[in-house]
Amino acid sequence: MTRHTRILMSVIYWAFIVYLFVPLVLMVVMGFKDSKFIGFPIRGWTIEWYTGVMQDAEVMGVFAYSMAIALASTLLSLVIGVWVACFLGPYKFRGKLIVFAVTCLPAVIPGIISAIALRIFARGIDIEPGMLAIILGHTVHNVPFVALVVMARLSTLPRSHIEAARDLGADAIVAFFRVTLPYLRPALIGAGIFCMLLSFDDFVRAYFLGGYDPTLPVLIFAKLRSGMSPEINAIATVVLVLTAVLGLWAERSMRRLNKGAS
Repeated sequence: MTRHTRILMSVIYWAFIVYLFVPLVLMVVMGFKDSKFIGFPIRGWTIEWYTGVMQDAEVMGVFAYSMAIALASTLLSLVIGVWVACFLGPYKFRGKLIVFAVTCLPAVIPGIISAIALRIFARGIDIEPGMLAIILGHTVHNVPFVALVVMARLSTLPRSHIEAARDLGADAIVAFFRVTLPYLRPALIGAGIFCMLLSFDDFVRAYFLGGYDPTLPVLIFAKLRSGMSPEINAIATVVLVLTAVLGLWAERSMRRLNKGAS
């Protein structure tokens, strides 16, 4: 790689970093503006928007509601995704490619199409719009991501470990819980955090499948319809910080588990 090429690649990289982080920085900064309107110039600073968010019972209730949905859908996605990965991973059977394609289908369908289809299906099986419908919708959308991550990890599991457990008298279930599942722990942590973030951030499916209780993205959308304000920036900043902390914790946990396994 020539010197000019390296310089060009560096410029493109830092331009992308600026494009990615400058809007986030502006969003955080506007959350401290001592005014009800977003924009420049900033003549004063305040933290009342953040304290107001923490003291707002509606926002905190919606946050807890969204977190409960994210946790429930993530747990279901992990259980189903691991089962699908173990079914598709080591075994070869006729039609395996078709089953794999169907498994990945919810991840590639446009969100609006998926939301409409899930709404029709939920009403068809007499599930009213609300928390249960959102959890099921998010689970359907998240399972392919869990399956793909777990299958990638499962492909690196030495078969000798399973065979050794079977030789020592463990049946298939015991071998799974004592050998396979601990080996999959880094993948489960990564997939679980990813599913939680997907569920917590989802707007389209929550909007179509939700009832009278909105999730956090739906609440932010409702507030945006009445105009931008630093309160929305404060809510978004709090979510951004929590997301970053959760992602960093997941990354450190995965690295530590991978080092322990190696």
